[in-house]
Amino acid sequence: MMSLFRIALIGAGAMGCQHAGYLTKEPTARLVAIADPFSSALADETGIERFTDHREMLDQVRPDAVIIANPNDLHVTTAIDCLERGIPALLEKPVACSQDEANQLIAAQQRYDVPILVGHHRRHNPVAARAKAIIDAGRLGRLATVTGMWQTCKPDDYFTMEWRRRQGAGVILINLVHDLDLLRHFCGEISAVQAMTHNTLRGFEVEDSAIVQLEFTNGALGSLTGSDAVVSPWGWDQNVNEVPLYAKHLDQSCYFLAGSEGALSVPQLALWRYGEARGWQHQLVCESHRYTQDSAQQRQLAHFLEVARGQADPLVGVADAARTLAVIDAIQEAARTGQRQVPLAP
Repeated sequence: MMSLFRIALIGAGAMGCQHAGYLTKEPTARLVAIADPFSSALADETGIERFTDHREMLDQVRPDAVIIANPNDLHVTTAIDCLERGIPALLEKPVACSQDEANQLIAAQQRYDVPILVGHHRRHNPVAARAKAIIDAGRLGRLATVTGMWQTCKPDDYFTMEWRRRQGAGVILINLVHDLDLLRHFCGEISAVQAMTHNTLRGFEVEDSAIVQLEFTNGALGSLTGSDAVVSPWGWDQNVNEVPLYAKHLDQSCYFLAGSEGALSVPQLALWRYGEARGWQHQLVCESHRYTQDSAQQRQLAHFLEVARGQADPLVGVADAARTLAVIDAIQEAARTGQRQVPLAP
C-alpha cells in the first residue's frame, strides 16, 4: 500500500485555501503543515500545525513536497528555500515578478536538480487540452487572428491586502498571465507586443485595465483585453466551470481563434468551417466538440504528485513559465514606453 504523500502549504490566503481543499480530495496525499505569518484561520479550521516562518517549517516537518501560494514577490526566494532542502514544489503563478528573478530560480533549479511545477493550472483543464488538439490537428488551417478577454469586477475587500495594490500585483501579472500562458500553449511563442494600461478606475499603484497586442512567431496576430474593475461576462473564470467561487456565464466565450480553414470559440469549442463552397456569401457549418468535465486544479495536483515522486516531468516547468513572464515584462515595458517590445527569452 502506498504511504500518504506529506504536503506542506506555504501561504494560507485565498489560493492556499483552495489548494488545501483540493488536497482533502486527493486519496494519496495529506496536508501536514501550514506556514503563514499573517493568518491562522486555515490552521484553526483544519487543526493542522501552523508556522509563521516557512523555513522553520521545512526544517522541522521535512515534508515530501510543498505548495507555495504566498505573495508574488516572495515566490522565488521561497522556492529557492525549498530547492536548497531538496523538496519539490508546486509554485503558484506567476513564477516570479521579473525576468531577473526568474533567471535566479532557473539557475538555482539547475544547481539543485529538484523539480518545480508552476501553477498555470488552465493547461490541465480538459477544455484546454481539447482546444489544443483541434488546433494541432490543423482544423483551423494557418492561424491568423486570436482574440482574448479577461474582464470582471473584483470586490473591494479583495484589495485589503496591501500587496495586491502594489507593484508585483495588478491585473496583468495576477490574471492576464494565465491567458498569456494559455495563448502561448495554443498558438506558439509570442515574438512581439504592444500595450496600453490604466489605473483610473481604482487609482492604485498597479493597473486595473490593460489592452495588449500580440505577434506570434507563426505570423498570427492577437489582442488580449483585461480589467478587474468592470462589468463583464467575458473571461475564463466566468466562462469555464473551473473555480466554484466565481459566478458563471457558461454560454459566453473568452477566446476566439481564426485561421485559413476554420474558427474556434473557447470554451464552447464551436468549430466553424465552410462546407463545399468557400466565401462570405456561403453559410458556415458549426461543429460542437465535446470534452470530459474535470477539475483543472485537481488534475494539476495529481500531476504534481507524479512530478514530486519522480514519475513525470512538469507540464509547466520554470523555464516555460519564465517565457510567459518575459512576455509580461515586455507588455509592461511597452505600456510604459508606448513602443513595440520583443520578449527576452530566458
